[in-house]
Amino acid sequence: MGTEESTGGRPGEAGEADGDGIPADGGGRRPPATVVAALMLSMGLVALESSVVATAVPQIVGDLGGFSVFSWLFAGYLLAVTVTLPVYGRLSDSLGRKPVLLFGTAVFLAGSLLCTVAWNMAALIAFRIVQGLGGGALQSTVQTLAADLYPLRDRPRIQARMSSVWAASALVGPALGGLLAAHADWRWIFLATVPPAALALWLVHRHLVEPVRSCGRRGRVDWAGALAVFACGAVLLFALVQGGVAWPWLSPPSLGLLGAGALLAAVVVAVERRAAEPILPGWVWRRRTIAAVNLALGALGLLMVAPMVFVPTYAQAVLGVDPVSAGLVMSAMTLSWPLSAALSQHVYRRIGFRDTAVLGIGLAAVVLLSFPLLPQPGRPWQPALVLLLLGAALGLFQLPLIIGVQSTVGWEERGTTTASVLFCRQVGQSLGAALFGAVANATLGARLSGTGGGGGADGGAGVPGSLDAVSEALARPELLAGAAAGRLRGAVAAAVDHVFLGAAAAAVAALLALLLVAPRRFPVLPEREA
Repeated sequence: MGTEESTGGRPGEAGEADGDGIPADGGGRRPPATVVAALMLSMGLVALESSVVATAVPQIVGDLGGFSVFSWLFAGYLLAVTVTLPVYGRLSDSLGRKPVLLFGTAVFLAGSLLCTVAWNMAALIAFRIVQGLGGGALQSTVQTLAADLYPLRDRPRIQARMSSVWAASALVGPALGGLLAAHADWRWIFLATVPPAALALWLVHRHLVEPVRSCGRRGRVDWAGALAVFACGAVLLFALVQGGVAWPWLSPPSLGLLGAGALLAAVVVAVERRAAEPILPGWVWRRRTIAAVNLALGALGLLMVAPMVFVPTYAQAVLGVDPVSAGLVMSAMTLSWPLSAALSQHVYRRIGFRDTAVLGIGLAAVVLLSFPLLPQPGRPWQPALVLLLLGAALGLFQLPLIIGVQSTVGWEERGTTTASVLFCRQVGQSLGAALFGAVANATLGARLSGTGGGGGADGGAGVPGSLDAVSEALARPELLAGAAAGRLRGAVAAAVDHVFLGAAAAAVAALLALLLVAPRRFPVLPEREA
């Protein structure tokens, strides 16, 4: 097929190999603790930002106004991160990881400081986008450095630490955000990120020493391609975020944005085909291993929308628990995922990267299919158990794929490869939010229109008469009559069940991508001394 398949497959000559050819000795020098601390601090900045801000939205809206557009505090950040991932990945291969990480941390730090002085919602959204421009560099480069600095057999350890940072952030972030918003001022949420960002910046500058690499492959940076990729991604993601929310999918704005995105995609192809060192090189899709991981992690991003977005609503609207308890239900997945990821090395060393991921996503599909079978009315421990099992399954799926695909390329291609799979995961998440949002809205609309509840859109005694009134009714369920509240809970439960069925279909798509596209044994390259 490509260079990867023709040259790989016989690594580990230095010692006995197992799994996908992972050397049994696993030598190599480990980075100093200060560098590890810098990487974890940098990842923590990315992991904390959304969970901390989410709990302070009421205070932010109360101070700045702009309730109709507050969702862009998150969508704008996500858009900026997503469209910059491939750009930073290619730049890190051309210029080195350290300058890209320093630049990203500095931009994130500047965005945080700007957020503290925002004078209205539009300014805050703009400064959040600045944060996202830095967050893309942090997310991509930290993952790449984890593979650069650790030998293959030690990478599960650092990746498990990164996963634990995400898990801790999911638990601590909402509490920290609520505490600062309630007892200080919402601006402290952004100001609180400044000291760790400054410390990470100093640690990287002072202690991260990259080995000298050959400059033979360092051509001119493809700035035209970077601009084209950024513009295309921004337009398409904007269309996905706004479609079905700000305007109908088949309306002129949606069709116009999608058409503009398709035109810009053609421009990207034309520009990249002429570039000597393209931002999006064709080999990330021509090589079977990388293409399969791109597709599989894109499906992961899509299916993750189900537990992350819809389970909190399910817990509060259907089970009747408070927001704190809903967060505890969600925490089950964030606890089992890093533990499973840390243990996955014992599996993939025996059966290989691909088969371990196949096992994980197969189990995830079964777990997702079990969610609609939960009894109604249920107890909070039941969805928590489902999420606990889902996190364990996905830990077996994601980490082996990331470690495996990073191990099939050399240093000069690792940044681009890592950014490619992370970019596909982010795009999948955006697609999932749009797709599953449409599924949930269609189910709610059908169930509510079929109830004949007689209620208007005012959240009174009857069932809400429009989708816009559902959120108000869920926020104030005491205003609903008993029968109407029961029908509304049933409609929400049906909507979430349909979303989980869609997530199970995404898991099956990931399974097929691995079985049909990925080679059974990843062609792992031999370790190279720094």
